[in-house]
Amino acid sequence: MPKYKLGIIVGSNRRNSINRSLAQALAKLGAERFEANFITIDDLPMYNQDAEQPLPQSVARLKSEISAADALLFVTPEHSRSIPAVLKNAIDWGARPWGKTSWPGKPAAIIGAAGGAISTAVAQQHLRSVLGNLGLHVMGGEAYISFKADLVDGNAAVSDESVRGFLQAFVDQFAAFVDKFAPERAQRAA
Repeated sequence: MPKYKLGIIVGSNRRNSINRSLAQALAKLGAERFEANFITIDDLPMYNQDAEQPLPQSVARLKSEISAADALLFVTPEHSRSIPAVLKNAIDWGARPWGKTSWPGKPAAIIGAAGGAISTAVAQQHLRSVLGNLGLHVMGGEAYISFKADLVDGNAAVSDESVRGFLQAFVDQFAAFVDKFAPERAQRAA
C-alpha cells in the first residue's frame, strides 16, 4: 500500500485547540498510510490583493506545502456558524494570485470537533462548498466529533474506544478515497 503525503490544516490558531488535538490523534491513527505534515496557517497576513507581489514568505511556504501534499485533511472548529477566519484566510491565499491556485485536484477530507451537540456541522457544510468550488475532491460523509476534555491524551491517543474506532474508520475511508486519485496524480507528475 502506498504511503501518501498528507497536509493537515487545523482551522484554529488557539494554542490548546481541541481540533489540533484531534488532528494529532488522526495523524497517529493514519501513520501506516499517511506521512503527516501540519501546515501552519496562523502566521499568514490577512489576505489583500495588494500584498500578492511579492508573495509574502509565509504564503509562499503555505502554497509550497499544499502543492507537495498528495491529500489534505481539514480539521476545523466552527466560529459563528461558519468557517473560522484564520482558515478562510488560508484558503484565500492558497487560491491566489489569480491563475496560480494551489488547491485543484487534491483529494480532501473534513472533520471537526466542538463541545456542542451539533459539533461543527455548519462550518463543515460551508467548508465543503468552498473547497468544492476551488476544485478539490472532497470525500463524502460527515464526521462531527463531540469533544470531551479527556478524549485525546498527551500522546495523541483517543481514550474512548468507540470514538477511536470511528476515527480509525474515517482515516481508513480517507486512505481508500485518496487511492482513487493516485493515477491522476501520477499522470500530472509525468
